[in-house]
Amino acid sequence: MSKDLSSKIIEFNQNLNYDGELPQGFRVMNPFLDLPETMEVMQEFYKKFYNDNKKRRFIIGINPSRKGAGITGVPFTDTKRLEHVCGIKMESVRTHEVSSVFLYDVIQAYGGPEKFYQDFYINSPFPLAITKKAKNGNWLNANYYDYRELFDMTKDFMIESLKRHISLGLDTSEVYILGKKNAKFIEKLNREEKLFDKMVVLDHPRYIQQYKFKERELYIDEYILALHQENDGLDVYL
Repeated sequence: MSKDLSSKIIEFNQNLNYDGELPQGFRVMNPFLDLPETMEVMQEFYKKFYNDNKKRRFIIGINPSRKGAGITGVPFTDTKRLEHVCGIKMESVRTHEVSSVFLYDVIQAYGGPEKFYQDFYINSPFPLAITKKAKNGNWLNANYYDYRELFDMTKDFMIESLKRHISLGLDTSEVYILGKKNAKFIEKLNREEKLFDKMVVLDHPRYIQQYKFKERELYIDEYILALHQENDGLDVYL
């Protein structure tokens, strides 16, 4: 008997681990190992929204933030959105993440989480949170592409991760990339590995919330247009 998509995703997350090299001053957060409740709420989320074998389209972020998937185990989902939109409460910790705010506004505009997650699967080339130690000793979010040595050390893992995501049964004819700089690196990987037929590039939710907040309704419309239609007026890498 074949597994449903939720079982495949849960198995992927249960076995998720990065044991490769990192530059000095960087570390990887694995919420599935670090926080016991994360594994529980992650399983509840995917059993609720992915308990079928329908093929989804792939939305690719950068790498999880400390306060989003770095805690909940669900991409672009902080504990507020997890509870109040998805109906899954996390007891041990509370987080607010700005990218989650924007993406869930998109999800609501799309028709709500049931409809959205029936059509889309979100994850990242590096599906665990990366942090960098600042001069004051605090650990801050780090993007895989902002440091050449970090990208070089994690590249093979990211290629393998993308292939494993695709093997879940995703539609690879058209993929949505969040963040223009992210898209440049995904395009590089795609040229080498031929993973996706087309790439639709959208501005990253964090960028919109921080720098384009007054125009956010226009960006929500752009997201909805992209998700409902094929490539009209959007940057596409072939």
